Amino acid sequence: IVIFLIILAIFAPLLAPYDPSARVKEDSALGPSSTYLFGTDLLGRDIFSRVIYGSRISIEVGIIAVGISVVLGLFFGALAGYFGRWADAIIMRLADIFFAFPYILGAIAIMTIMGSGIVNIFIAIGLLGWAYFARIFRGSILAIKNKEYIEAARALGASNTRIITKHIFPNSTAPIIVYATMNVGTAIIVEAALSFLGIGVQPPTPAWGKMLSEALSYIDIAPWMMLFPGLAIVITVLGFVLLGDGLRDAFDPKMKN
Repeated sequence: IVIFLIILAIFAPLLAPYDPSARVKEDSALGPSSTYLFGTDLLGRDIFSRVIYGSRISIEVGIIAVGISVVLGLFFGALAGYFGRWADAIIMRLADIFFAFPYILGAIAIMTIMGSGIVNIFIAIGLLGWAYFARIFRGSILAIKNKEYIEAARALGASNTRIITKHIFPNSTAPIIVYATMNVGTAIIVEAALSFLGIGVQPPTPAWGKMLSEALSYIDIAPWMMLFPGLAIVITVLGFVLLGDGLRDAFDPKMKN
């Protein structure tokens, strides 16, 4: 599912039959047909084309925002787990503050301050997710930092940076990769919620959340306007969750039992 969606996003200009922002039909809100597979919206725009282009926004936000979270989480998790003491206490208390905020409410608060726009969505979601990765990486470091091979590297004069990057990080990647993959789905949901509320991706850029918002008032007379963007969100999130679950089983065969 994920590979299909990524291909769809990359080749959207080739796969979409119409310009997602252009009016292709004088009559608005036409139902699905052989000409317009998903129908048209109130402005006469092809919904199929808009759903395809919307995949680019969702996957882009999911991957980049989670990437920001991972980088921040690894940095702060390394400080907390490897050096401990005051660094551990401060960073973990800061992480607890972020854990206290519901993901979507935190994103709404940040976007309200920073304003709408795709870059601000990257930043908002990325900032909210770092604490989870910091805690995972910290736990991995605490479990292995006193192992014999770490002590040997330290005795040979290896720097703290080298020990973390060359010895600790490679042995801690599995849980980080699994959680990052699953968290892409969460980021996509948050982006859709922000766009639905009007503080995310702005028109005329097609975004699934914005499409749901525009269709909400017409669900009785044109349900297809909400159905297809909604299905796109569900399928995409499910795809990343299943991928994460599969990676977890691959990294830890015991989980299969």
